[in-house]
Amino acid sequence: MARTRHRSLDCSPGCAVEATLQLIDGKWKGVILYHLLDEVPEPEGALRFSALRRRMPNVTQRMLTNQLRELEADGLVHRTVYAEVPPRVEYRLTARGRSLAPVIRALKAWGDAHATPEASPEAGSRAA
Repeated sequence: MARTRHRSLDCSPGCAVEATLQLIDGKWKGVILYHLLDEVPEPEGALRFSALRRRMPNVTQRMLTNQLRELEADGLVHRTVYAEVPPRVEYRLTARGRSLAPVIRALKAWGDAHATPEASPEAGSRAA
């Protein structure tokens, strides 16, 4: 079943947050965006499907394909297919996708600061 997507970000207060989260929700979309942001030098940089799979060993081929298709449909990722045998497919961020760089980097920084057991407030209270 297809999800209802916001067409614009100018609705009620909080709606823009909801719309933005809909663009990057999904277990792997943020990780895909991170790899395309930080692993690929712009402007010529792109990652092949197999390179993304290597960077994300826990994602299935089907899930990666679906998440990339959604990112492409939302205008965050551009897919280029080369007429070769075997076919070569590359993914790069669009300008709209690159505009998410501060958001993705902020998520990474927050995760680096809070994802370890030592960083959680509960760990400090248990140690005391």
